[in-house]
Amino acid sequence: MQLPQFEHYVHQYQQRIFGYACHFLRDEAEAADVTQEVLIRLWKHREEVDEDRMLGWLLRVTRNACIDASRRRKAQRNVMTNDADGIERATDVAWTPDVAAEQALFQEHLRQALDRLREPYRSIVILREVQEMKYEEICGALNLPLNTVKVYLHRARKMLRESLSQVTQREAA
Repeated sequence: MQLPQFEHYVHQYQQRIFGYACHFLRDEAEAADVTQEVLIRLWKHREEVDEDRMLGWLLRVTRNACIDASRRRKAQRNVMTNDADGIERATDVAWTPDVAAEQALFQEHLRQALDRLREPYRSIVILREVQEMKYEEICGALNLPLNTVKVYLHRARKMLRESLSQVTQREAA
Protein backbone atom coordinates (compact mmCIF):
# COMPACT_ATOMS: atom_id res chain seq x y z
CA MET A 1 0.00 0.00 0.00
CA GLN A 2 1.46 3.30 -1.09
CA LEU A 3 0.98 6.66 0.65
CA PRO A 4 -1.85 7.93 -1.64
CA GLN A 5 -3.79 4.71 -1.09
CA PHE A 6 -3.19 4.93 2.66
CA GLU A 7 -4.47 8.53 2.65
CA HIS A 8 -7.56 7.34 0.80
CA TYR A 9 -8.26 4.77 3.53
CA VAL A 10 -7.66 7.36 6.24
CA HIS A 11 -10.23 9.69 4.67
CA GLN A 12 -12.65 6.82 4.12
CA TYR A 13 -12.53 5.28 7.61
CA GLN A 14 -11.25 7.93 10.02
CA GLN A 15 -14.71 9.20 11.06
CA ARG A 16 -16.01 5.68 11.59
CA ILE A 17 -13.05 4.79 13.80
CA PHE A 18 -13.41 8.04 15.75
CA GLY A 19 -17.18 7.58 16.14
CA TYR A 20 -16.81 4.07 17.49
CA ALA A 21 -14.06 5.16 19.88
CA CYS A 22 -16.14 8.15 21.04
CA HIS A 23 -19.11 5.98 21.88
CA PHE A 24 -17.00 3.34 23.53
CA LEU A 25 -14.88 5.74 25.61
CA ARG A 26 -17.25 8.74 25.85
CA ASP A 27 -14.26 11.05 25.71
CA GLU A 28 -13.40 12.86 22.48
CA ALA A 29 -9.76 13.49 23.38
CA GLU A 30 -9.20 9.82 24.22
CA ALA A 31 -11.11 8.81 21.08
CA ALA A 32 -8.87 11.05 18.99
CA ASP A 33 -5.81 9.39 20.54
CA VAL A 34 -7.22 5.94 19.83
CA THR A 35 -8.03 6.95 16.24
CA GLN A 36 -4.48 8.12 15.71
CA GLU A 37 -3.13 4.93 17.27
CA VAL A 38 -5.31 2.77 14.98
CA LEU A 39 -4.21 4.67 11.88
CA ILE A 40 -0.57 4.30 12.88
CA ARG A 41 -1.14 0.55 13.25
CA LEU A 42 -2.73 0.53 9.80
CA TRP A 43 0.38 2.17 8.37
CA LYS A 44 2.66 -0.29 10.16
CA HIS A 45 0.62 -3.29 8.95
CA ARG A 46 -0.31 -1.86 5.55
CA GLU A 47 1.19 -4.80 3.66
CA GLU A 48 -0.58 -7.41 5.82
CA VAL A 49 -4.14 -6.02 5.79
CA ASP A 50 -6.50 -7.44 3.18
CA GLU A 51 -8.18 -4.47 1.47
CA ASP A 52 -11.48 -6.36 1.21
CA ARG A 53 -11.55 -6.79 5.00
CA MET A 54 -10.12 -3.38 5.86
CA LEU A 55 -13.15 -2.09 7.82
CA GLY A 56 -13.39 -5.23 9.93
CA TRP A 57 -9.67 -5.13 10.69
CA LEU A 58 -9.80 -1.44 11.60
CA LEU A 59 -12.79 -1.84 13.92
CA ARG A 60 -11.24 -4.87 15.61
CA VAL A 61 -8.06 -2.88 16.24
CA THR A 62 -10.15 0.10 17.39
CA ARG A 63 -12.12 -2.04 19.83
CA ASN A 64 -8.92 -3.49 21.29
CA ALA A 65 -7.36 -0.03 21.59
CA CYS A 66 -10.52 1.24 23.34
CA ILE A 67 -10.42 -1.66 25.79
CA ASP A 68 -6.76 -0.87 26.51
CA ALA A 69 -7.57 2.84 26.99
CA SER A 70 -10.42 1.94 29.36
CA ARG A 71 -8.10 -0.24 31.41
CA ARG A 72 -5.53 2.55 31.61
CA ARG A 73 -8.24 5.01 32.65
CA LYS A 74 -9.49 2.66 35.40
CA ALA A 75 -5.95 2.18 36.68
CA GLN A 76 -5.45 5.96 36.77
CA ARG A 77 -8.81 6.48 38.48
CA ASN A 78 -7.74 4.14 41.28
CA VAL A 79 -4.64 6.24 41.88
CA MET A 80 -6.31 9.65 41.61
CA THR A 81 -8.93 11.08 43.91
CA ASN A 82 -12.50 10.43 42.88
CA ASP A 83 -14.05 13.72 41.80
CA ALA A 84 -17.68 13.99 40.75
CA ASP A 85 -18.14 13.50 37.00
CA GLY A 86 -19.49 16.40 34.97
CA ILE A 87 -23.16 16.23 34.06
CA GLU A 88 -24.15 16.62 30.42
CA ARG A 89 -26.68 19.39 29.99
CA ALA A 90 -29.36 19.52 27.35
CA THR A 91 -28.91 22.48 25.01
CA ASP A 92 -32.29 22.44 23.28
CA VAL A 93 -34.05 25.62 24.43
CA ALA A 94 -37.49 24.14 23.68
CA TRP A 95 -37.03 21.71 26.56
CA THR A 96 -38.16 22.59 30.02
CA PRO A 97 -35.63 22.18 32.81
CA ASP A 98 -37.57 19.17 34.11
CA VAL A 99 -37.46 17.41 30.74
CA ALA A 100 -33.77 18.24 30.34
CA ALA A 101 -33.00 16.88 33.82
CA GLU A 102 -35.02 13.73 33.16
CA GLN A 103 -33.27 13.18 29.83
CA ALA A 104 -29.83 13.72 31.36
CA LEU A 105 -30.68 11.28 34.16
CA PHE A 106 -31.87 8.66 31.67
CA GLN A 107 -28.71 9.12 29.57
CA GLU A 108 -26.60 8.62 32.68
CA HIS A 109 -28.49 5.45 33.63
CA LEU A 110 -28.14 4.17 30.06
CA ARG A 111 -24.39 4.86 30.11
CA GLN A 112 -24.03 3.04 33.41
CA ALA A 113 -26.05 0.08 32.14
CA LEU A 114 -23.92 -0.01 29.00
CA ASP A 115 -20.75 0.12 31.11
CA ARG A 116 -21.92 -2.92 33.07
CA LEU A 117 -22.27 -5.00 29.89
CA ARG A 118 -19.39 -7.41 29.36
CA GLU A 119 -17.57 -7.66 26.09
CA PRO A 120 -18.50 -8.45 23.35
CA TYR A 121 -22.08 -7.45 24.27
CA ARG A 122 -21.10 -3.82 24.75
CA SER A 123 -19.25 -3.57 21.45
CA ILE A 124 -22.07 -5.26 19.55
CA VAL A 125 -24.64 -2.81 20.94
CA ILE A 126 -22.43 0.18 20.11
CA LEU A 127 -21.69 -1.05 16.60
CA ARG A 128 -25.33 -1.90 15.83
CA GLU A 129 -27.31 0.78 17.64
CA VAL A 130 -24.93 3.72 17.61
CA GLN A 131 -22.76 3.10 14.55
CA GLU A 132 -25.73 1.56 12.69
CA MET A 133 -23.55 -1.13 11.21
CA LYS A 134 -25.02 -4.12 9.41
CA TYR A 135 -24.80 -7.52 11.06
CA GLU A 136 -22.26 -8.71 8.49
CA GLU A 137 -20.00 -5.73 9.20
CA ILE A 138 -20.17 -6.45 12.93
CA CYS A 139 -19.25 -10.08 12.23
CA GLY A 140 -16.17 -8.92 10.35
CA ALA A 141 -15.22 -6.32 12.94
CA LEU A 142 -15.49 -8.65 15.92
CA ASN A 143 -14.62 -11.89 14.15
CA LEU A 144 -17.82 -13.58 15.30
CA PRO A 145 -20.33 -15.73 13.38
CA LEU A 146 -23.57 -14.05 12.25
CA ASN A 147 -25.84 -16.05 14.55
CA THR A 148 -23.60 -15.30 17.53
CA VAL A 149 -23.83 -11.57 16.81
CA LYS A 150 -27.62 -11.74 16.59
CA VAL A 151 -27.94 -13.77 19.80
CA TYR A 152 -25.51 -11.53 21.70
CA LEU A 153 -27.33 -8.40 20.51
CA HIS A 154 -30.65 -9.85 21.67
CA ARG A 155 -29.14 -10.74 25.06
CA ALA A 156 -27.47 -7.34 25.41
CA ARG A 157 -30.72 -5.50 24.67
CA LYS A 158 -32.50 -7.68 27.24
CA MET A 159 -29.81 -6.96 29.84
CA LEU A 160 -30.08 -3.22 29.16
CA ARG A 161 -33.88 -3.30 29.47
CA GLU A 162 -33.68 -5.19 32.76
CA SER A 163 -31.05 -2.87 34.14
CA LEU A 164 -32.99 0.26 33.17
CA SER A 165 -36.29 -1.12 34.48
CA GLN A 166 -34.66 -1.84 37.86
CA VAL A 167 -33.45 1.76 38.03
CA THR A 168 -36.86 3.19 37.17
CA GLN A 169 -38.55 0.93 39.74
CA ARG A 170 -36.13 2.12 42.43
CA GLU A 171 -36.74 5.76 41.53
CA ALA A 172 -40.51 5.27 41.53
CA ALA A 173 -40.42 3.73 45.01
